Amino acid sequence: MKDQMKIGCHLSSSKGFLHMGKEAVSIGANTFQFFTRNPRGSRAKEINEKDVAAYLEYAAEHGIGTVVAHAPYTLNPCSADEHTREFARLTLADDLRRMEYIPGNVYNFHPGSHVGQGIERGIELIADTLNEILTPGQHTTVLLETMAGKGSEVGSRFEELAAIIDRVEHKDLMGVCLDTCHVYDAGYDIVNHPEEVLEEFDRVIGLNRLKAIHVNDSKNPFASHKDRHEKIGEGSLGFEALYSFVHHPKLCHLPFCLETPNELPGYAKEIEMLRQK
Repeated sequence: MKDQMKIGCHLSSSKGFLHMGKEAVSIGANTFQFFTRNPRGSRAKEINEKDVAAYLEYAAEHGIGTVVAHAPYTLNPCSADEHTREFARLTLADDLRRMEYIPGNVYNFHPGSHVGQGIERGIELIADTLNEILTPGQHTTVLLETMAGKGSEVGSRFEELAAIIDRVEHKDLMGVCLDTCHVYDAGYDIVNHPEEVLEEFDRVIGLNRLKAIHVNDSKNPFASHKDRHEKIGEGSLGFEALYSFVHHPKLCHLPFCLETPNELPGYAKEIEMLRQK
């Protein structure tokens, strides 16, 4: 499994890291994504150091590669409300502290919504938050997720993500997670023009900053700005386009995480589909 592409899905973290590792292996995955805490809330379980140690040993034995931690959806570091921004800062900082228990992995978050303040102000506030929480020597790369552009979301254009990174002091700790559903819904045609999209990403942000990919089909048409995930091959992107994208020579070394509307058997099927030669 060590020589295979790194592909997995989103798993529940409620039973700990070792359980997630075993679930991943049981469905043919060699990476996975998990929420650091309740995705709609603020509470986080205390880290069980014995569980982490057992997981790290298990992961090494079974070839589990880089895993992706995902911040709660409720965070908005560019809110107009200071209390909301403070909640985001505290949560992000706490998550990064906890991520030090599993070094060498990545932590992904949705940049936020500017709620009428304008894109430039949103970019400024997100960068301010990152400059407060990133610390030299930390072992986790923080990823900005590409967004679909619904409402006042920041991050649906590559230029917006690049502008955030440009304002961050510790740029070496920053990367991007590309979501196939989101970029397609945002107006980047990875179905008909994947090469052009990757060239644009490289020109604006740099492919060296692309650290993970969410693999999702879309329930909505191109440039719809809706953000509704669909099972692989059952949406507007289609199987062939997604298969070609994840096997692209510029991308195939990255961790791919499914966020499709599935249970474990469905994820196992999609992983098998995307692994096939």
